[in-house]
Amino acid sequence: MSGEDACRVDVWLWRARFFKTRSLAARMVEEGRVRLSRAGQETRLDKPSRTVRPGDGLVFAVDGRLTAVRVEGLGERRGPAAEAQALYSPLDAGPVG
Repeated sequence: MSGEDACRVDVWLWRARFFKTRSLAARMVEEGRVRLSRAGQETRLDKPSRTVRPGDGLVFAVDGRLTAVRVEGLGERRGPAAEAQALYSPLDAGPVG
């Protein structure tokens, strides 16, 4: 797998502007608060170094609200909001729990 088709989950969450800092994104992952859906299987992520790819689904809480997104792109940097929003599309989070 090349670095072009995958990205660390903490870096992606930061680039997509869900968290103000990469370390905050990494802490959320370490605390088991981020779930990854890939190929019909859901996994609770435990390490910030886990990778995400376009097509993956992520579910996590931000400011007490459950957020569910599909990864559409990986990005090259933490850019402006419009660039960040192009990295994902919203999904229905479904019931909490």
